[in-house]
Amino acid sequence: MSKSLPLSSLSMDLDNKWSYLKTHGDPNWESYPSYLDTVVPRILEFLDAFDTKLTVFIIGQDAALEKNHAAIKKISDAGHEIANHSFLHEPWLHLYTPQQLEDEFQKTEDAIEAVTGKRTVGFRGPGFSLSDQVLKTMIRRGYEYDCSTFPTYLGPIARAYSFIRSNLSSQQKEERKDLFGSWKDGFQSNKPFKWTSGEKSIVEVPVTTMPIFKVPIHATYLHFLGGYSPMLAKMYFWKALKLCRLTGVEPSFLLHPLDFLGEDDDQDLSFFPAMNQPAAKKIALLHSCMGLLKKNFEVMPMREYVSRKNVPSRQRCVTSCVAGVTGELAGGS
Repeated sequence: MSKSLPLSSLSMDLDNKWSYLKTHGDPNWESYPSYLDTVVPRILEFLDAFDTKLTVFIIGQDAALEKNHAAIKKISDAGHEIANHSFLHEPWLHLYTPQQLEDEFQKTEDAIEAVTGKRTVGFRGPGFSLSDQVLKTMIRRGYEYDCSTFPTYLGPIARAYSFIRSNLSSQQKEERKDLFGSWKDGFQSNKPFKWTSGEKSIVEVPVTTMPIFKVPIHATYLHFLGGYSPMLAKMYFWKALKLCRLTGVEPSFLLHPLDFLGEDDDQDLSFFPAMNQPAAKKIALLHSCMGLLKKNFEVMPMREYVSRKNVPSRQRCVTSCVAGVTGELAGGS
């Protein structure tokens, strides 16, 4: 009898074209341009090739627009889990009032349920935006898990790169000053833990970074490396997975739609990393990396992972433990 593999979770933030234009400071985002009809069939074909299900974090505004309904419904009908990625995709949720957050969650849940017939029980903040109040809102609304932490030291570098290539005003940059977090986030755990508020709790599943070094390993970063050398990207990912096995980290691997799109699909997004590569090259790299992931881990959606994972009893209180992330959250690789 073969030895069972350790677990791994797979997810995608279904950020649409308008959300990238909005983050970039391009006013054309206001017409909500979409590439979902193009990219969703590619994503589903890729997942079918590996007989794999994942969790897709949907933006409420997309679910509210009829032109996106068919694409979103295809994802749900294919058996993939649907989760909440906020309504307006604004990476400053930590600035929202409690009532604004309640409205944001309610609108997103209602829009998604109207299209898919399913209620969301998982959340990831846009730009990994998280706060005490966001967590309390989730716990109050009965969410089972959050995936908004990103334990890397490189957040400020990613933010600076994004700002340099953007058309954002000074005020817009101020709103986004916490985009991708701070260097202190590198002290966060790579392993799941629980946030608590009173007697209730919610499981946190961080987006995995390379153990010890805390550098990103999500697909978009692999494509960035692949622009220099696909072999470099594959070796980098292979090394990351080996370190995960050695340190007991069960990787939560993150995808985005632009991982399946290239310069031959859309010139408007040339400011985004790896969008100077053809789609076929990027998808080929994804096939190699997914093959490595499935060889070393049992891959599944977030909710299934949380239900099967025995999250350690060491729990983090919500109050004063989120913004800026202190050393109290250190521990694990």
